[in-house]
Amino acid sequence: MNRKVVSFVSCWLAALLSPLPGAHADEFRTPSISAMRVEWRAVLDQLRQEIGSRPAVAAGFTFAGQRRVPATDPRATPALVQLNAVTAPLFPGIAQSPIPVLLPFDPASYLDARQNGAPDSLSIARYQADFRAVDFFHAGASGYDAVFSLDPGAGDGLPPRTFAKPVEVQISGSILVYDLADRLGGKGEPVKTLAAQFPDLRRFIREGYVRYAFTRFGIPYVVSIQCLDSAPRPKRLACREAYPVAERFLKALRIAGGQPSRPRSDVASDIAERPAAQSADFAYHPSGDIVAGSGGRRQQGGHADFTVYSQIRFPLEKVPAFAHSQSFARRKPGAAVDTYPWQDNFCEARSFEVGQCASGYGHQGQDIRPGACPVDSKDGCDPKQQAVVAVRDSIVIRSAQQQAATLQVNTRTEHVRFRYMHMNPSVMDADGLLNGRRVSEGEKIGVVSNYLDHPNGTSRHLHFDVQLFTRDGWLWVNPYTTLVSAYERLIRGRGREIGPEPGPAAAVAHALPDDVVHRIDTQEGGGN
Repeated sequence: MNRKVVSFVSCWLAALLSPLPGAHADEFRTPSISAMRVEWRAVLDQLRQEIGSRPAVAAGFTFAGQRRVPATDPRATPALVQLNAVTAPLFPGIAQSPIPVLLPFDPASYLDARQNGAPDSLSIARYQADFRAVDFFHAGASGYDAVFSLDPGAGDGLPPRTFAKPVEVQISGSILVYDLADRLGGKGEPVKTLAAQFPDLRRFIREGYVRYAFTRFGIPYVVSIQCLDSAPRPKRLACREAYPVAERFLKALRIAGGQPSRPRSDVASDIAERPAAQSADFAYHPSGDIVAGSGGRRQQGGHADFTVYSQIRFPLEKVPAFAHSQSFARRKPGAAVDTYPWQDNFCEARSFEVGQCASGYGHQGQDIRPGACPVDSKDGCDPKQQAVVAVRDSIVIRSAQQQAATLQVNTRTEHVRFRYMHMNPSVMDADGLLNGRRVSEGEKIGVVSNYLDHPNGTSRHLHFDVQLFTRDGWLWVNPYTTLVSAYERLIRGRGREIGPEPGPAAAVAHALPDDVVHRIDTQEGGGN
């Protein structure tokens, strides 16, 4: 059966089988993931073509491998082994990628220059279409991710721009693609100037990024730049200014490495494991049951998603912890944000695009508040120093001064990201929580804080969210059930599901005017 048909059927079944709001907690499930197949013969043909313009370089590559070894044996593709050896000093671990690594790097020009005595001190940017040395590169068992930057004024022929900072361009390719019931997936427009190089290229703006999605050698890749669909400003990149940078990046893509691995099997959704013993205290509202009237653009409900997207360690070091709205808590008279039951706030009203929310806008993640220090605490508990920890063994994606820290997991069965917000950027910089740092599950990476553009910019809490790789790139999914599951494992007890709250009609007396909601959104931002 055609893979596109299989993918469509998988998504349709996932949507059909998704539990409805109020579904029983036993219906937590793991995600469904499709595994791609790489066309390695086409990769070698393309590589031969790319280096063929430099005969002296091409002469050093061997394309005929041993025929009596498995296709996944490096001896079967000696040209890739040679290429990985050349590029590994610049992109460490590149041979770990099970897919072809496409980067804005010209190996043929680089090797030709070295053979002709070019000094090692020569700027790498000349081989990277003026993009500076890679900011972040990580290859793992599912694929690879990289971030490059273009400095202001760099790049011959590019139009001048208002945005005064370097433009960061991300590229990801993955052998694993998460099967989401995605009503917005697959859309976009072609780019005529790139049609010959990328026949199936789609350009679209989604969830705060302009994205260029294409398939090469049977694998989905996405190039993206964070931007705003608005007028250019010195501190805010407009998407129209991002277009020429992204297209320069795409035109420069070449095969830089990668190595065949054992074929993968699709990962089917299954029932998620949970503790058998019941917790005496922990209770939660079901996924999708948000504070009445808090949905974006007058949408009343949230997005019910009972998927445990990854088996994670809970992101706060100690219990108790409380998942609650930080912006709409006042709509529940008498309710407190430091008590059970928990409540989902993935689709609360914000100005940020979230494709899985019915309004198209939402919060992107979940607010988590630590419990107060016990009165009789003997471990030196400091309410302003409650530790935030890594949820998995992972690698950090974060440039200096950025307000968010992202941890990425890239294994044979997962390609997933976890984002943390509201920790102080200066403290994260000083602690070395920066691009490429590896962290271990449970390792302290900061403390719960209240930073949003400046200290005291929001309430003291952690914003936590989850992104998955899809054919549209990295998309936000509801982390609520994943967090419920992680908390249950931490406390070693199953939570008690509380029925959905009364609908908006019963809560209308407590609703805030739209202008108040707008002020909350403006002051506290989508990271809450």
